[in-house]
Amino acid sequence: MNVIVLGAGILGTATAWYLRQAGHEVTVLERNAGAARETSFGNGGQISVSHAEPWANPSAPLKLLKWLGREDAPLLFRLRADPDQWRWGLKFLLECPAARSTRNMVQLLNLGTYSRASLQQLRRDTGIAYDHLEKGILHYYTSAQEFDAALEPARVMRELGCEREVIDPDRVVALEPAMAHIRPRLAGATYTSADESGDVHQFTTGLAAKAAEQGVRFRYGVRIQALRTEGAGTSRRMTGVEIASETGMYELVTADAYVLAAGSFSPLLAKAAGVQLDIYPAKGYSATLPVLDAAKAPSVSLTDDEYKLVFSRFGDRLRIAGTAELNGYDLALNPVRCEAIVRRTLEVFPGVSRPELAQYWAGLRPATPGNVPYIGRSPVAGLWLNTGHGTLGWTHGCGSGRALAELVSGRRPEVDFAFCGVPAAGARPAAVSPARA
Repeated sequence: MNVIVLGAGILGTATAWYLRQAGHEVTVLERNAGAARETSFGNGGQISVSHAEPWANPSAPLKLLKWLGREDAPLLFRLRADPDQWRWGLKFLLECPAARSTRNMVQLLNLGTYSRASLQQLRRDTGIAYDHLEKGILHYYTSAQEFDAALEPARVMRELGCEREVIDPDRVVALEPAMAHIRPRLAGATYTSADESGDVHQFTTGLAAKAAEQGVRFRYGVRIQALRTEGAGTSRRMTGVEIASETGMYELVTADAYVLAAGSFSPLLAKAAGVQLDIYPAKGYSATLPVLDAAKAPSVSLTDDEYKLVFSRFGDRLRIAGTAELNGYDLALNPVRCEAIVRRTLEVFPGVSRPELAQYWAGLRPATPGNVPYIGRSPVAGLWLNTGHGTLGWTHGCGSGRALAELVSGRRPEVDFAFCGVPAAGARPAAVSPARA
């Protein structure tokens, strides 16, 4: 089958790789000059299966009220005259009750476990180097209230088969000596030894190069203008993708199947094809600091749940990323939020670097209200979805690409996940709601 993949971030590139391994002819369309130039460029670097609790959880509404008006808030909901933002926000609140949040957590945990195994196998098969570390992820808390609130989600994840060990401050320092400075302030932590970290940009560019060697065609500098369809209602089907080509000329490209993996821009393209996706861009920030004193830098990947920051060591660099700003498609760097990231870093790891050396970045993460991504069939025949992964695109990237390739090839992936437009195992086929896919 001839397949066109829209987007060359980690999701699109992984999908292209697995489709090619399944024997399909694959072309990837990407507007940038190379792979992983947007959301997959500067993220926090965690393969965080253990970070499966959705943003939408029972504690979220009160936290949002507390953070309103704070420029340095971990989650900043900047209200706009934007119906899509308000609709997304209302659906976010509907996902906050405990039952819905737990259901979403199960989905994220299942997909994350499958994806981590897929990444590990792909790493063995390809030998791609990307500054990865297999030292686990440690979630630490300097607030007793935040630590107490984390115990129940950790218990649920253990019941679901995810190792998430509750540990005391002494064990934190034993695992990560760079945390000794704030030992007196630690309330506790949880630790998952099976989690990993690594540079998603290095990995994705390496995978794109390997995929090209295997025959995948990457067309960079191509701007997607519209998805073309014909028919109406349940009879609507794809007829092609209109692009502005590498030379700026308009062109209609066609295939047997199309995979929408365009991150935060997916809902804009899908809407014109009659498909509504509940995805809104959540701007995330990162700072990359050169490590000036290796003894003061962590090697275990860390999550500061109170400040919504993650720390990952990439060789002689320390990447700190996090926070979320719901403010449309604006990519301007907010100096207050940038400085808050570095201030917290140097508070926890004094002397590791200097603030004036920070390199800042912002990217738009395609967030769904419940954090569960769209993977599977859309209501438009021939159009497949692999988008909406929010902050977990790197964690779920390889598994999502592998699963989508299986679905396109007519096989059911070996993971318990509610794929769009695909009946659950053993279930009778049912109609797909455009509101969900």
